[in-house]
Order: sequence, then C-alpha cells, then structure tokens
Amino acid sequence: DTEEATNQARIVAEKILDVLTQPHQLDTYSHLSTSSIGITLFGHLQEGIEEPLKRADMAMYQAKAAGRNTFRFFDPSMHQAIAERANLEKDLREALASHQFRLVYQPQINDRAESTGVEALVRWQHPQRGPVSPADFIPLAEATGLILPLGQWVLETACTQLAAWARQPVMAHLTMAVNVSPRQFHQPEFVDQVLATLERTGANPHRLKLELTEGMLVTDVEDVIARMMRLKHIGVGFSLDDFGMGYSSLSYLKRLPLDQLKIDQSFVRDILIDPNDAAISKMVIVLAESLGLTVIAEGVETIEQRDFLSGQGCQTYQGYLFSRPLPAAELETFVQSRLNSQA
Repeated sequence: DTEEATNQARIVAEKILDVLTQPHQLDTYSHLSTSSIGITLFGHLQEGIEEPLKRADMAMYQAKAAGRNTFRFFDPSMHQAIAERANLEKDLREALASHQFRLVYQPQINDRAESTGVEALVRWQHPQRGPVSPADFIPLAEATGLILPLGQWVLETACTQLAAWARQPVMAHLTMAVNVSPRQFHQPEFVDQVLATLERTGANPHRLKLELTEGMLVTDVEDVIARMMRLKHIGVGFSLDDFGMGYSSLSYLKRLPLDQLKIDQSFVRDILIDPNDAAISKMVIVLAESLGLTVIAEGVETIEQRDFLSGQGCQTYQGYLFSRPLPAAELETFVQSRLNSQA
C-alpha cells in the first residue's frame, strides 16, 4: 500500500532526524550534527537495488538543497532536473575547451555623465541552445569547480582588453571591474595567479578592480585581508558587491582594504516605492563616505532612480539607463560618442 508505506517511511525519517540532532559528546566537547534523508519506494519486484538507491540519492540531495536537517521523497521530476544539469555540465566543459565564452562590458558613469570604468561580464553563446543565462551556468560552474578555469579566462581576457585600451587615449582612463567567485578567491594560489596575469598581459594594476561578495569575506578574515593587501600593494582596487544582502558586519568591513561599495540592484529596483530600500541605499552611501570609500549603484534603469540616488549622495551609476553590456568595439564607440557630446 503506497500511502501506508509513505506514512511509515515519514515516521521513521522523523525519528532518525530527532535522534541525530541531539548533542553528542566527543571527548570533552559537545557536538551537533544535521542529517539529510532521501526516501523512495520500491517500484516493482523486478528492479534491482541500484535503481531505488539512485532515486533515494537524488531525494537526499533535494533535502540538502532545502536547507539540510530534513527529508525529501523522490519525485519523478527529479530525473529530468538531474539529467538537464548533467547535460549542461557536459556542455559547460565543452564550452571552455572550444572557447564559446565572450566578455561584454557595461559602462560605469559618474554624475558628470562621464564614463569612468566598465564591469566585465561573461556571456555564453551555445551552438545549439543559443544564449545561456549566467544565472544558469555560473552556479553550476561554482558547484563543479569549473569556475576556476572560467574565472581565470575572464581575468586573462579582461586584463588583455585593459592593456589594449591603455594604448587608446580615449579609453586609457577606464577602470576594469572583474567579478571574483568565492571558490576562486580562496584558492591558495589566487594572488599569484592575479600577479602573473597582470605581468603576462601588461595591464595596469591601478586600472583593475576586483569585485568581491560579502559571503566570501566572513571566513578567515585575517587571510582575506592578507590576500587583499598583497594585491592592494601593487595598485589593484577592490569593490564590495551585493553589499547589504546578508553578511554585512561593520567590525570586519572597517578593516578590509576596500575602495568601493556597490549598492545592489535589488535595492535600486524599488527605491522609489519601498522606504526600506531607500533607507538601505542611503545607509550604504553614508557608510561609504564615513569609511572614505566610493559608492556605485547598479541596476539603474530610469532617470528617476538616478536622480533619487544622486539626491542621496551617490555619484556613480551602472545600468540600462546608460547602456546595456557591450562588446569591446561597441563600448569604444559608446565612450567616444559621450566625449563628443560633451565637447
């Protein structure tokens, strides 16, 4: 009886979780643990042990994804999700080998309407799928470790472009912001890789800005500071992306050798209608000023948003109000056209 079997399995799972979440002693220390349980029912008598174990394993990973310390029953839709993920991972590996990625650059504009820098953004044009959203392939790259070769390719390509722009008077003043993933940053050899990339490409380190997220800074703060200081010593700048999204701590923020705070687009989106978003953006601006940092707002799409942020003291912006992310050649035309309009 499927319903009875399901109820009994649920009861057993709840008992297991209850027991395993109790504190247990290891020598003189009290420890806590959490469990993730996957459950499946036998399909038919003819199937072997491999099939139900695979289903239970898929359900267990769903329990982990749900926050751990819980259980999940196998759902047939999991098969499709797992298969799609496996196919995307295979395609991602192929994309790295066959150079399917490219960089685009979104301009950063100050309150005098001048282009001050760009953010390098990676795009994937799959030969069959077409454009693949970064929201789909970046988390997968992070989970599989492919973010390491992809992140290095992004850094290398961005620095090569930065060096090329240094030879063009119209472009030489621009900074290049490059996102760094947590897994990439915490590699023991990360700093050496950045130094080697700068030397190999000839890019000016004073024009390179690495964008870090808050989450990567809360673990081993002393090591984080040491890594940042090695790069800061040669001129590399640092921007804290997604500031205010969940890990902010003034106790470590004031110690980090940052140059810039970035107001996340999730706050900018509703800044005109949500008092909380308006208050948070104001807090970021005031905090940045008190720490001697610049501030940039991303995701600015309307003149009203820009004017509101300007009224709060923000002086630099990034978003579709000014430009979508552009290939290098189009970005050069964009910068030149803004200079011509101001002449």
